[in-house]
Amino acid sequence: MNIEIKISKKPIEYKAAVDYLEERALNIHQNKQGELIWILEHQDVYTCGTSGKDEELLDPEKFPIFKSNRGGKWTYHGKGQKVVYFVLDMNVRGKEIKKLVRNVEKWIMETLNEYKITSHNDPENVGIWVKKNNLEYKIAAIGIKVKKWIAYHGFALNLDVDKTNYDGIIPCGISSKGIINFSEMQTLPSEDELNQVILNKFKKIFTD
Repeated sequence: MNIEIKISKKPIEYKAAVDYLEERALNIHQNKQGELIWILEHQDVYTCGTSGKDEELLDPEKFPIFKSNRGGKWTYHGKGQKVVYFVLDMNVRGKEIKKLVRNVEKWIMETLNEYKITSHNDPENVGIWVKKNNLEYKIAAIGIKVKKWIAYHGFALNLDVDKTNYDGIIPCGISSKGIINFSEMQTLPSEDELNQVILNKFKKIFTD
């Protein structure tokens, strides 16, 4: 399938990205444009998905706030994080949302496995987790929106985030588990190398 690959080198404001995804989803539905993978980093922001609660925002002054239409709860986006968005047409890929989520999870886990980082999903808590010292930590957040069978948004992988940036929220509504960076598990690869691994894993899982 012909999928546009978009890689942004400068941080992108969250609302601008969401507006772009919304427009792309509409254009795909109207057969005006094709599918998209967009790799980027955001400017610092707290975003709240459709199931987030006001009481999970602990410090409303720390960063700008954006109420998003993606699934999920509160999360942080910003420096040191790899954000991977997609806009995919489930009308031609099969209308199976659970399978889509499983494939996104597999996409992240296989990317991490390329760097000898063992990770897992959790049926109770959306996202990708790693174990360290017998404790579980979240390394990637997932948020997906499906409208008219166009699936969009994506995932955010913590590479080298300042973890105090999460102090203003209860990340994903879970206070009992922590956040972890790729850099705490392995040496960070170059940006270009990691982007290529991410794209290769997408192709393997979604198009093979």
